[in-house]
Amino acid sequence: MPHETPGDDDVRTAKKTLHLLASENSEKPLCCKIALVACASAAAASASLTILEVSSGDHPSSQAPGARSRAASVHSVLSTDASPRGPGGALSVADLGWATLNWSGYALTAGHYWDISGSWVVPAVNPSGKNSYSSTWIGIDGFSNNDLIQVGTEQNYVDGHPQYFAWWEIRPIHPTEIIIPSMAIAPGDAMYARIHRGTRGRWVITLDDLSQNEQFTLAQPYQGPGASAEWIQEAPEIRGRVSALANYGTLTFVPETVNGRAPRLTPSEGGYMVDDNLIMSVPSSPNPETGGFEVFYVAPASHREQTLLSSPGVWPPPAPRLEP
Repeated sequence: MPHETPGDDDVRTAKKTLHLLASENSEKPLCCKIALVACASAAAASASLTILEVSSGDHPSSQAPGARSRAASVHSVLSTDASPRGPGGALSVADLGWATLNWSGYALTAGHYWDISGSWVVPAVNPSGKNSYSSTWIGIDGFSNNDLIQVGTEQNYVDGHPQYFAWWEIRPIHPTEIIIPSMAIAPGDAMYARIHRGTRGRWVITLDDLSQNEQFTLAQPYQGPGASAEWIQEAPEIRGRVSALANYGTLTFVPETVNGRAPRLTPSEGGYMVDDNLIMSVPSSPNPETGGFEVFYVAPASHREQTLLSSPGVWPPPAPRLEP
């Protein structure tokens, strides 16, 4: 079913809700308080946008392990009883379906996918003693093949300073992130993204910064099989190696649609990031009301606790796949 164009009242309501979520400063996980909602924006003409391609030197790259959207209704605030299970609000990883060296989040792999959308709040990175990186994105393919089309934001700590920007990437045509210089990304910004198949072999990439009122739309050729759809927090590749993961704290993610419908994610479709048998980044269970989830950075101070836990289903030493 095609999406309906929202009226002005719906757009204003959606923007107000996203700004409220982005500015929320409570310690309670955000997706347990209020839902992100999609907000339509006029498609920007791709000819008017400058695309800056950065060389592959130190620039991050993801590695494989104008359309309008309908404004969603605002869901009721959830009680704490609806919070995810497990330590720090995270699931027991025994409930999750996969583990990798560089991805954490949710992926659908049992169908054919041609349309995906999602919303998130850009996390603020914490200082680190060495350069560290994190990418937040939605995409199609890449989980079990070398094709991938994706769009998202980068949150890094490089040379003693935080670094934020928007980007898109298409593998194998553009195997490194291509910065979107027309967008000024800041922590706390509410983002909405969509990727969908267009006509004549071209796919449309849309990214909206609803906090800054900035929009980006681009149509590019893509020939991937559409074998998976993902909402991911990643430690991107730098010079062909998985980077050190930036301390992003907690990321709020709301998968909006896949193939035009709510994805209705289950824990078995989620996965966590692991390095040397230590959990680095792990998602919560999907919120039953909003479908949203959090992704948690696991601080190094807690890694020793992982080795001491006696509960067999909480932090098992997995045998992770390599990057999807």
